[in-house]
Amino acid sequence: MKKVTAILSGVILAASLASCSITSPVNATSNPVGTKVGTAKGTCWFGAICFKVDNSIKTAAKNGGVTRIATVDHKTKIFPFGFAIQYTTIVTGE
Repeated sequence: MKKVTAILSGVILAASLASCSITSPVNATSNPVGTKVGTAKGTCWFGAICFKVDNSIKTAAKNGGVTRIATVDHKTKIFPFGFAIQYTTIVTGE
């Protein structure tokens, strides 16, 4: 019984420390990909409380010095138990 409890505790601990991250493409243009990459991040707490979140394409391009956008990706990272969700917009180009 002690082994089962220890294994179950280990599984619960591992699950609580794990996070999930998904990156998906949003848009692509005929511009060359280039070497510049810009990102813009925003975090929401408990899925509803967001403070000064600006993860727009415009902000990501400005942060990376990208003037001709080639690709746009969106990444969502969910922390354990949905405590926080981080949204990131990734822009590449020249």
